Amino acid sequence: MKKGVWYAVGAYVLWGFFPIYWKWLEQVPALQLLGHRIIWSFLFLFFIVLWLRQGSVFRAAISSPRILLIYSTAAIFLAINWLTYVWAVNAGFIVETSLGYFINPLFSMVLGVVILRERLRLWQWVSVGLATIGVVYLTVAYGSLPWIGLILAFSFGVYGFIKKTAPLGSLHGVTLETGILFLPALLFLLYTEATGAGAFLHSGMISNLLMVGAGVVTAVPLLMFAAASQRIPLSLVGVLQYIAPTMYFLIGVLLYNEPLTTERLIGFCIIWAALVIFAVEGFLHHQTQVAVIE
Repeated sequence: MKKGVWYAVGAYVLWGFFPIYWKWLEQVPALQLLGHRIIWSFLFLFFIVLWLRQGSVFRAAISSPRILLIYSTAAIFLAINWLTYVWAVNAGFIVETSLGYFINPLFSMVLGVVILRERLRLWQWVSVGLATIGVVYLTVAYGSLPWIGLILAFSFGVYGFIKKTAPLGSLHGVTLETGILFLPALLFLLYTEATGAGAFLHSGMISNLLMVGAGVVTAVPLLMFAAASQRIPLSLVGVLQYIAPTMYFLIGVLLYNEPLTTERLIGFCIIWAALVIFAVEGFLHHQTQVAVIE
């Protein structure tokens, strides 16, 4: 279990440094960054599939129309999430991206209630209610919806919901998703190159290496997370997942000097209170279930 905790912490810390990585590529348009992330992620992941000699599993998945439909839908929401995140980071909205990933677990819980007819426990309802109050407060304070955070929470929440019942494991699933997006991404990048707007091979050696490296930085924490989820309880994974958005928040405020107004801080504090209730309730419920089983 200790090894699993380190895998999870490592994955979330690596994800937490993502804003810095994408900031190094802020001169590259977000759509092109998305294209490179898709292409190099697929090539890297496909290489791992072949290296592990699991190509037959991947070929079997491709031959199933049902699996292709499931993962095509997941790929759309993954692309929306990636594009929104990269654009927001490079447009100076790192703090707002952290909001999306803070409220994502609560949004996923609501999806379970609405679609799967799951029942929430009392303190889960309290955490959802508090988070809703926090979002409403931020909306009123700013005069508009915090749409970046909501799009990130919605897209990743739906993506996670689809993956919850998807038949493939993490490695094969993301390989298939990026494979589905590979051709459109490649055609788009070829088009930008043909029109003279392409950044790859025209932005300096460091930028070129960072664009290629997008595949590795996407895949490595994903594989670490997959290894962690097999070794430690989901309740512990749920608590550790707040490492990444906390790092986003701190990086945005301390490193890139994004504004932290009193109104924004109050809204975040309300949402953080909801997350504390959510995490503590989930942990205590898990401990109770374990005690009953024993």
